[in-house]
Amino acid sequence: MQERKVCLITGGGKALLKDGKPGVIGYGIAHVFAAEGYNLVITGRNVKKLESAKEELESLYGIEVLPLQGDVAAGNDNEETVRAVIESAISRFGRLDVLINNAQASASGIPLTDHTTEQFDLAVYSGLYACFYYMKAAYPYLKKTRGSVINFASGAGLFGNFGQCAYAAAKEGIRGLSRVAATEWGKDGINVNVICPLAWTSQLESFAEAYPEAFKANAHMPPMGHYGDVVKDIGRVCLQIAGQDFTYMTGETITLEGGLGLRP
Repeated sequence: MQERKVCLITGGGKALLKDGKPGVIGYGIAHVFAAEGYNLVITGRNVKKLESAKEELESLYGIEVLPLQGDVAAGNDNEETVRAVIESAISRFGRLDVLINNAQASASGIPLTDHTTEQFDLAVYSGLYACFYYMKAAYPYLKKTRGSVINFASGAGLFGNFGQCAYAAAKEGIRGLSRVAATEWGKDGINVNVICPLAWTSQLESFAEAYPEAFKANAHMPPMGHYGDVVKDIGRVCLQIAGQDFTYMTGETITLEGGLGLRP
């Protein structure tokens, strides 16, 4: 029997939409890779959500899921935290084929002049620093499998969204880091790419219900006429990018925003 490939997804805890479908990008990606037969390592801050994800994914797809709590934040020993996650993954599964850096926390809707250092740190540590540490720790194992890295950035950085200075800065830092890694790791057969998504999530759903006028003023419908589905519109693309058909593509930023990011 062929050994299963392994995918590590940061921010992979379970959250659902009102209709019961996966409601966060990391969990949507987890469904896709699990359905393809990958064993999974999922990380996050909420142990209950991780354990719930493990239970459902293993039941649906017959694969193994290793849930690991890991919080990258100011004041923590972040490099050691991430190293322990990677070592646990290798101890359990013996290999790592795909690393997906999806986790991110931030304060939004706050003008740059009102942003605090703590709010800026929240975005930079949970996003940029986490990406940096996970890539460093995963590199030796991705080199062995000639694996793939997919990092998540955002249109907030590409287009300078109001009130998202820390989030945008973290995401643009991730894009720069990814391009350097693509240059340095190409010789090892590791491709590194970036996705900027727009998807319908449980957080966006709650915002629309609680603040319908604010949602209408700030959430613009993409030309495709719908928001992305975290499974078929985001997760399926991740699976393809991590697969054999895209090994020659590296250092690229892919916008999955239904055309919303188009510029003349």
